[in-house]
Amino acid sequence: MTQNKPNIQSYIKIENNEIVLNGASVFKIEPTDFADFSKQAYRNFEMQYPKFFKMDALSKLAFLGSELLLSPITSTEQENNIALVLANKSSSLDTDVKYQESISDKENYYPSPAVFVYTLPNICLGEISIRHQLKSENSFFIFDTFNTEFMSNYSNILLNTNKADVVLCGWVEYFNDNYKAFLCTISTEENAKYTNETINTLYNK
Repeated sequence: MTQNKPNIQSYIKIENNEIVLNGASVFKIEPTDFADFSKQAYRNFEMQYPKFFKMDALSKLAFLGSELLLSPITSTEQENNIALVLANKSSSLDTDVKYQESISDKENYYPSPAVFVYTLPNICLGEISIRHQLKSENSFFIFDTFNTEFMSNYSNILLNTNKADVVLCGWVEYFNDNYKAFLCTISTEENAKYTNETINTLYNK
């Protein structure tokens, strides 16, 4: 597959208790666990979406990144033709383990439906779609590492075949409180700010 250079419009990285938006740190706190970090980030940006607190960690991570990228460009009054293409390594394993523990404990047997619903990684795509009223294509892939060539080409195909006006693509990995998110928005419009950048160079910055 030949890599076509994407027209990156904006990007975000979330790791090590910090959120970096378009190269600038916009939120950073002292080391803490992800549950506390995500809660503080949600409140810092004054997000208004109570369902956030019921999500599993993977969905919270994807939600935080997508919220800062998509809120400025989406509208509740018109259709937002934005495709979602995400990937990670651990799938929904973190939640899978918690769910398995809940049904393995004979003394405290309780297979929670609220946990079960998050035992698929693409649920985070649904959370983003509901939040931003997206009805366009969405896909979630599993790779050992972030396959930037695949993601770039897949996103460009969606744009060049008019399946989407914008693609939100990236890497959202969470397992055992270790996390990293890299998301970027891509469109057919050229953006001089990232002319010399690719998904791979921004991911590795």
